[in-house]
Amino acid sequence: MIIKIVYIVLSYLCGSIPFAYIFTKAFAGVDIRTVGSGNPGTTNVFRAAGKKVGSITFVADVLKGFVPVFFAVYIDPSFIFAALIALTVIGGHMFTIFLNFKGGKGVATALGAFLALLPLPSIIAAGVFAIVFLSSGIVALGSMCAAIALVIAAIIFAVGIEGIIFAAIVALIVIYKHKSNIKRIANGTENKFNVFGKKK
Repeated sequence: MIIKIVYIVLSYLCGSIPFAYIFTKAFAGVDIRTVGSGNPGTTNVFRAAGKKVGSITFVADVLKGFVPVFFAVYIDPSFIFAALIALTVIGGHMFTIFLNFKGGKGVATALGAFLALLPLPSIIAAGVFAIVFLSSGIVALGSMCAAIALVIAAIIFAVGIEGIIFAAIVALIVIYKHKSNIKRIANGTENKFNVFGKKK
């Protein structure tokens, strides 16, 4: 039990690493919280620091979600424990202790966690994101559609009731975190990007 608790705490700290803040500060000399949308997440890094730093941040955020969940099986092989670790790292990203519990929206970290937990549904969700984003230029819309697609794919590929419920919970959290984006999309004021990662 102690080992599990320690692993959960370490997973939260891993998820809490604010790569968006660290990389924009290191490579662009700016505080990500004071530019663009003010959100310490990958999309804002692309806006504030460019394609290269944004790509590095994306990969780092995906990995910090993937690694703790992937190795959770060595602590406890049950799906429930792996799902708990996934929720912990995603929560760490959204509510990072290193930035006064104000983190990003968790999409890249959730992708990493689900690639370890539910690989096929995650790949399908990533494909949906790519299609929606490339056709609309709106990252938030692609992210929310991907969250919904994850749940649908989990149902179609019969990953088990636990997997479906967990996918639905995370999808709801991700959509909730995008509530301000939903308002801007409805008003037609949401920022758009082209395929090269520059704002339209």
